[in-house]
Amino acid sequence: MARIDPEAYELPVDRIRDGWYTDAYFNHAKSVLEGEDLHPRVLMQVFQRHEAMLGGIDEAIAILRLCSGTRRPDGGWEPGWERLNVAALAEGDRIEPRETVLTIDGDYSLFAHLETGYLGALARRTLVMRNTEEVVAAAAGKPVLHFGARHDHLLLQPGDGFATHLGGATAVTTDAQGSFW
Repeated sequence: MARIDPEAYELPVDRIRDGWYTDAYFNHAKSVLEGEDLHPRVLMQVFQRHEAMLGGIDEAIAILRLCSGTRRPDGGWEPGWERLNVAALAEGDRIEPRETVLTIDGDYSLFAHLETGYLGALARRTLVMRNTEEVVAAAAGKPVLHFGARHDHLLLQPGDGFATHLGGATAVTTDAQGSFW
């Protein structure tokens, strides 16, 4: 399966780059590393705790691809994606507890501020898939329609709709939920 184009997520790139959605301690780490001109090379290995179907990996990669880097003195953005080595399993892959699903190898100052975002994408979409799989199993062969749009934030619809599709739902209720199919 081809990866979803990062632009499809319509991420608030500037705000992510500036740490708006990031736990403060990751922003502080990035600030210290950049302020001291430190560039430690790290190998980040990301895993889930439960047996599951992997969700959110393409969104996690989109966050890394579009938002890794550093703010230049002139206020512009110097991208960091090309300086990272990223390897990942595929959306919908079956995973075991503590199996590595994503590795990021490179200068930590380029992506320290993104951990909250990419872990959140993985956690949410994997949970949506797991929940959908349980409903599909309980439905015992009957079609499962996803009506999640009325119970959550509208901007979550595309990713959640795709997660329910991979989890086995047969239909969704909004165009946004079906947009990644």
